[in-house]
Amino acid sequence: MSSKTSSRQHPVAWPLALCYGVGVRLRNLCFALGILPSESYPIAVICVGNLSAGGSGKTPLVEYLIRLLSPRYRVAVLSRGYKRKTKGYVVADESSTAREIGDEPCQMKRKYPTITVAVDANRRRGMRRLLAMPDEVRPQVVLLDDAFQHRYIHPSLALLTTDYNRLFCHDHLLPVGTLREPRSGVRRADIVIVNKCDPTLKPIDYRIIEDEMHLNMSQSRFFTAVTYHRLEGVWPEECAPRELSTLTSETDVLLLAGIADPTPLINEMRRRTERVTPMIFSDHHAFTRNDMTKMRATLAKLSPDAVIVCTEKDATRLRITPYYPSDLHARTYALPIAIHFMFDTAARFDEIILRHVDTIEKSHILRR
Repeated sequence: MSSKTSSRQHPVAWPLALCYGVGVRLRNLCFALGILPSESYPIAVICVGNLSAGGSGKTPLVEYLIRLLSPRYRVAVLSRGYKRKTKGYVVADESSTAREIGDEPCQMKRKYPTITVAVDANRRRGMRRLLAMPDEVRPQVVLLDDAFQHRYIHPSLALLTTDYNRLFCHDHLLPVGTLREPRSGVRRADIVIVNKCDPTLKPIDYRIIEDEMHLNMSQSRFFTAVTYHRLEGVWPEECAPRELSTLTSETDVLLLAGIADPTPLINEMRRRTERVTPMIFSDHHAFTRNDMTKMRATLAKLSPDAVIVCTEKDATRLRITPYYPSDLHARTYALPIAIHFMFDTAARFDEIILRHVDTIEKSHILRR
């Protein structure tokens, strides 16, 4: 577990962080006093977010909630649709691309086609449009993806994620660290989830981290680790699934990663094979012709049976890249991940979520 702050320690960083913090605190105070409005809704609205910029495991948690809730309720995911090329409110269908709805919403719609996935930078407008859907498809639960700072919506349940390797309690405000708002913002969370934990984490470590986070007694806390599943073809009609166990120490892997923190992915691949060649891009990177030229040149230096591996999020962008070589489709894989709850706490987490949604749904039925 790292406690180091960001290396971006320019002399003006601390004064900028101070000014930024004043602005964020003033904004939060306006919401607390009702000067800025926060809207509530008659259905379960579960917010998944974090205090920091960058990846903290939100998407795998949203997908866990989809798997938990969709067999019982009509579920919708409402996201901003970061870096999409469209504007306004868009409801995804099975042909939607990352260009139209953003890479993470596209990933979720592709994996869970029966749920509603919508994007709108104006989340309140997005909620109004979802609630205006016909009765037979109107969502009973809305999962707000990355909306902890979107305070114009008051969620019925707020889930806050934090990266085990970069806990919010060890971080600082932008631009010194990565925090979007002060650490005190954790008080708005009903549940705090420490993601990407070391699988060897012991109960004593669990208690130390709990103490460092200074949570209230009313706040539930959970610890999760990442599970890696079998490799799936980015173009499945040309590339069959492949078990990770088939990778040997001599397998050449060209690893494409355009995510916030590729370190865990790189480490996982290096556990499987000694011959990993990473190509790292910025988060949500739009692949270019030049990227593909460099990839081809790098691949030429590897063995003829080398495989190309990327994340599921990267796969949504690769599929719409006109420059990706079609002759490489048959050996290009995405590596799916999921979270699992440590210390046998999954049942308790599931119970909290299901009881919350069930209570609101029954109350909604009685009010009709």
